Amino acid sequence: MKRVGRYTISLETAPKIAGYASVVGKKEKEGPLGNEFDRSYKDTSLGESSWEKAESRLQKEAVEIALKKACINAKDVDIIFAGDLLNQCISSTFGLRSLNIPFLGQYGACSTMAQTLALAALFVESGTARIAAAVTSSHFCSAERQFRLPLEYGGQRPPTAQWTATASGSVIVVPQTTVIAQEQVKTKSSKETDSLEKTPVITEVCIGKITDMGIKDANNMGAAMAPAAAQTILDYLSDTHTTPSDYDLIVTGDLGYVGSNLLLQLMEQEGVDVSKVHNDCGKMLFDRKKQDVHAGGSGCGCSASVLCSKLLNDIKSGKLNDILFVATGALMSTTSSQQGESIPSIAHLVRLKGI
Repeated sequence: MKRVGRYTISLETAPKIAGYASVVGKKEKEGPLGNEFDRSYKDTSLGESSWEKAESRLQKEAVEIALKKACINAKDVDIIFAGDLLNQCISSTFGLRSLNIPFLGQYGACSTMAQTLALAALFVESGTARIAAAVTSSHFCSAERQFRLPLEYGGQRPPTAQWTATASGSVIVVPQTTVIAQEQVKTKSSKETDSLEKTPVITEVCIGKITDMGIKDANNMGAAMAPAAAQTILDYLSDTHTTPSDYDLIVTGDLGYVGSNLLLQLMEQEGVDVSKVHNDCGKMLFDRKKQDVHAGGSGCGCSASVLCSKLLNDIKSGKLNDILFVATGALMSTTSSQQGESIPSIAHLVRLKGI
């Protein structure tokens, strides 16, 4: 590893993503990316007795499917980085406790997928871990109960509000030189097909700084998080001496429609135009015209499920070759909101390439 500029870390061996998976709920399955997900459910409870248990199940199944796709056993994973939106990250701890994998819980709010993925890559790059996993999740009902109002209350949602995704995404990271079982058992016919597929690798990470522009409206997360996304992208471009046109896609998550528009304005004020290569996971997950999601999707599971389906699928197929994944998070709590505090935000960046 070496540091590039002030904030960016270059991973010279570029750890690879050996497996990834996404598990989602009914509303997410009905969105534009429905065919990209590994598994979906038709009800919000997933057959469990509470929404919190349902979210834990989302996360556990995402990890198990990712491991299966990577042909790796849970007992061989050296460490798993996991987090969610609930107090004390209970979706992660209760969901993953039976896997018996060394665990480090994370809290980055909706930025958690980038945070866990960055840490998994850093551990593998440094040799601290041979196999590392990253996972996060969110659930509409569990998040609403904790952060806003009980669903039974039936309160009106303002146009700036976003819909918390019921979803989970998981990634398995290994050294690029690692030959896994699925590569060893390819048949002659499959080699011809697989030769067209690319391997997603992680080449750089940029850890964000806390940004706070004084936004206090918990129903306008996009406005709160857009400055953090802009700051991290600007820091990364400055460190690497690159421009937005050097990348196939700069994808944020989850600014939604309001936050995405603000991001473009903030970047334009700095003389940087990202409009031609920018998209946002909160805009990609749902169909705004057909689904009642107001300003788009949000939650840890939003960017996680989009990354672990559409984005990585497109890298493998060659549709995308070089992307910046910039997950954003609002570092608030129910306590800070009740005390009238503003909403500090963060954005972490992971550069993904197909080789």
